[in-house]
Amino acid sequence: MATQRHTLIPGASFVDPKVLARIGNLELLARILVDGFINGIHKASSLGVSVDFAEHRGYMPGDDIRRIDWRLYARTDRYYVKEFEADSNANFSVILDVSKSMGFSSGGLSKLDYAKFLAASLTYLANQQRDRVGIVTFDSEIIERVPPSAKHLDVVFHTIDRAIAGRPGLFGDPLFRMTEFFKRRGILALISDFYEEPDIILSAVKQFRAQGHDVMVFHVLDPAELEFPYDTASSFEDMESGERIPIVPENLREQYKKLIEEHTLALAKSFTEQQIDYAVFNTSTPIDYALFAFLSARERMARAR
Repeated sequence: MATQRHTLIPGASFVDPKVLARIGNLELLARILVDGFINGIHKASSLGVSVDFAEHRGYMPGDDIRRIDWRLYARTDRYYVKEFEADSNANFSVILDVSKSMGFSSGGLSKLDYAKFLAASLTYLANQQRDRVGIVTFDSEIIERVPPSAKHLDVVFHTIDRAIAGRPGLFGDPLFRMTEFFKRRGILALISDFYEEPDIILSAVKQFRAQGHDVMVFHVLDPAELEFPYDTASSFEDMESGERIPIVPENLREQYKKLIEEHTLALAKSFTEQQIDYAVFNTSTPIDYALFAFLSARERMARAR
């Protein structure tokens, strides 16, 4: 889970989400965030892909002779170089939840606004790495789809910018249908508040792992959803169903926080077992800090696997 201890990284300058909300231009915002933490905090943070053998190609002058496949040379009397997945540009796609609950805010950015900033930053970072970028938005259905392409950065930014949280959401069906979009192995970034049972979420997401994709999961929550800071009795509305429920907060606060903790721990455990990188993003935490912490942890995990 992202924390507020920003002094963990000396010399870093983190951007308050409320400041980001005033920038307005997603591409400019993404450039500020990504260039800032790449240049000022970390040496070339990357989204990364697993380095797996992909194919051979003919040897060209300047190629490292250590990559020549000598066994293939013995059979063909020709020089071939081994290429790996990391040598070629990857397909990177954001899968963005735009369901009604993502519109919630307790006073700062809404979850969807924060998710949009995060999606734009990840897309810009992937584009800087010369990956092909795309996006799919969904609630209970697939709303928009932009296939990964080296030419689609502006289209992806436009799709993110106009996303609105309108209707209730579901996980199973839309994510199952998305598997048809991602035939080629790539990197998928799923951004949601995950208002669903953990087993349903895992069942939907692990389909992408079964296809061989490198999956990152960003669990976006408002501070009020994590801490439940309310004091007075009132009616609380379920943003997915619209149902209003009378609640006395002081009687339920600890029980609520325990349920949230159990939910996030269950997701973390299930995703870790599937080698899916997962983190909770608090919308009050600067995005550049949270993203840097996530990518650094992801890098360490990749080396350990």
